[in-house]
Amino acid sequence: MPWTERQQALLQGMGLKVWSPASTAGPEASTAPATRSEAVEPPLERPAERPVSVVKTPPAPSRRAAGSPVADVAVPVVAAPSAPAGRADGPVATMDWPALRAAVAGCQACALCESRKNTVFGVGNPAAEWMIVGEAPGEQEDKQGEPFVGAAGQLLDAMLKAIGLTRSEADAAHQVFIANTLKCRPPRNRNPLPEELAQCTPYLQRQIALVQPRVLLAMGRFAIQQLLHTEEPVGRLRGKVHEHQGIPVIVTYHPAYLLRQPTEKAKAWQDLLLAVQVYRRSQGG
Repeated sequence: MPWTERQQALLQGMGLKVWSPASTAGPEASTAPATRSEAVEPPLERPAERPVSVVKTPPAPSRRAAGSPVADVAVPVVAAPSAPAGRADGPVATMDWPALRAAVAGCQACALCESRKNTVFGVGNPAAEWMIVGEAPGEQEDKQGEPFVGAAGQLLDAMLKAIGLTRSEADAAHQVFIANTLKCRPPRNRNPLPEELAQCTPYLQRQIALVQPRVLLAMGRFAIQQLLHTEEPVGRLRGKVHEHQGIPVIVTYHPAYLLRQPTEKAKAWQDLLLAVQVYRRSQGG
């Protein structure tokens, strides 16, 4: 069954090539931003749909409804594992937005404060219905103090646009809130250390508690590990609805990984569609 014109437009917004069985001219040209330097991708066929069991997503607080470009289907829900023992959140758990931002800006809880240029607190609508959790800041994020900038940020923006979302100023139903697991860049972009993640966890947990999103989209291994407390690889966690403190969590690949492995964009598109379905269900639609 070929893609509809609307689906083709959304896929192209993510930088995906669209294969059509009715066409003899080959795959359509990618509409990815010209600033991205990626290799030419092979033709992308529509991924096969997998059967899933019927479940009921836990109810979320009532918010204003927003339209969605996809139809609702049943998806599996995975019970949230217990969080590992760790230090208490302490006063961070009661902070409001100004106090939390000030705490992050002045944090010296680990050695990352010695090499950072800027802390990366997060951006977006503080009452957003969607929240994106990424990994650790990179060089550009450290320079600008904002998550997901550069080529990975451009791809994320295209992915969000494909499902009607934005990081730019908009209402809570359409503007996301974006945060990282770490608020400081690890030197030379190395992987975060467990003790660094532990020190930053209360900040992320408080951000989630303040935003109260309907859907959490975890991008990349370390974001997934922090939210779900699992060592399972991304590929085994995709296609399911997980939970974090009662909030549905959809996992997907980090945009930086998709830039290195562009053929995986088809799977990321499936993840976005699943997230939209879960969001619609949280509205009772």
